[in-house]
Amino acid sequence: MEQRQLGRTGLRVSRIGLGTLTWGRDTGEHDAADQLKAFWDAGGTLVDTADVYGGGEAEYLLGRLVERLVPRRDLVIATKAGSVLDPMRRFDGSRGHLLTALDASLERLGTDHVDLWQLHGFDPHTPLEETLQALDIAVSSGRARYAGVSGFCGWQLAKAAAWQLAVPGTRTRLAGTQMEYSLLQRGVEREVLPAARDLGVGLLPASPLGRGVLTGKYRLATPADSRGASEQLAAFVEPYLDESATRIVDAVATAADGLATTPLEVALAWVRDRPGVVAPIVGARNAQQLTQALSVEGLSLPDEICRALDDVSAPVHRYPDQDWSTL
Repeated sequence: MEQRQLGRTGLRVSRIGLGTLTWGRDTGEHDAADQLKAFWDAGGTLVDTADVYGGGEAEYLLGRLVERLVPRRDLVIATKAGSVLDPMRRFDGSRGHLLTALDASLERLGTDHVDLWQLHGFDPHTPLEETLQALDIAVSSGRARYAGVSGFCGWQLAKAAAWQLAVPGTRTRLAGTQMEYSLLQRGVEREVLPAARDLGVGLLPASPLGRGVLTGKYRLATPADSRGASEQLAAFVEPYLDESATRIVDAVATAADGLATTPLEVALAWVRDRPGVVAPIVGARNAQQLTQALSVEGLSLPDEICRALDDVSAPVHRYPDQDWSTL
């Protein structure tokens, strides 16, 4: 699998990442092991997790599988901290919470460092400089090799990245930002992606298959074994089952037919090769699903197909996102 630089750093990652959102909850050890082995065999290196996935079980499971199946040195392990199970406060970006969470993640993962440590969200209740200082401490202490963010909107990302760049050599520059991005969700193109590209931050798209909808499996009905039918994820999928999404999925299916491939591969290739994108994070229920996604490595979409998909999925950009003189 092709490797790409993450932002303006020396960190190289596979251009498809393996997500572990369901590990330890819906995905057991056997299926997780099969996925990790298939991913590694295909040349994949970037494995993304978080301290809250499965209540910590995803990290614990990944830690158990590493070395037993895949050498630690062959993986780029990325995890996140900051999400809290508190209805009054979704994120805790305090230095104390973050560094304690990192130590707990390292213990579950069974490693002395993570390759990429990411803030899971923006905490408006903690001064940003305190939050970012936790990243600096993590890197300077060797517990993390690189740092990034997740779920930051445009101004939040720009402020954080600029703060880190203000004192080079002392503060750790942001390597990446993780945000949802697909043909069904192109909101990052308004401000997040332009900011990331300008500041040298690589984009790691989450849900690159539109929460599974872009695979085409929901075109006729909701399969009983799909995320859309599960108690935990039905509400997560439902927003992408509207009329607008149907038009986009139909266009993807038409393109797939013309290219003798699958809607999954077309949708994934489109987002993988967007400007500023480093590695879409793909989650799968089993190794067979993951292998289907990894087969995208051999596909590059023709320019005319890309333009057609761009047009059918184009988001509405108005003031102030668009040049005022064109309005």
